[in-house]
Amino acid sequence: MQKWGNSLGIRIPLALTQKIGLREGNPVGLQVDEDAIIIRRKHYSLEQLLAQVTPDNNHSEIDTGPQVGREV
Repeated sequence: MQKWGNSLGIRIPLALTQKIGLREGNPVGLQVDEDAIIIRRKHYSLEQLLAQVTPDNNHSEIDTGPQVGREV
């Protein structure tokens, strides 16, 4: 364990991350159980993700330029 800013950081060996399919950037949840910290990958369904879309965070179309190649 090492100091990381005002927190503590733990390095997880590659073999363990591969065993559960954990990759850099994956969201995780932490749970405390007596003297243990449990780290679990978070899984989201499409319905859970779409439920977070609101008129305030939904953007309009983005113009990326004229059609080219097989887009035409």
